[in-house]
Amino acid sequence: MTTAPDPIHAAREALTVVEPRVGVWGTLGAAALAATAALLLAGVMILGPGVAIEDPVPTASAEL
Repeated sequence: MTTAPDPIHAAREALTVVEPRVGVWGTLGAAALAATAALLLAGVMILGPGVAIEDPVPTASAEL
């Protein structure tokens, strides 16, 4: 015959905090993402919004 679990014991088990396992790859990925974002933002700050990179005009004529 099975006995019903004690409600207090069941509530204590439900309230226990399970610590997540921290992985090294997740930390390295987050650091790489932050570094990439920092470099992109630095590039935007250096170039600014008014910079336009235009294609060069071809100097040779196409004669057939």
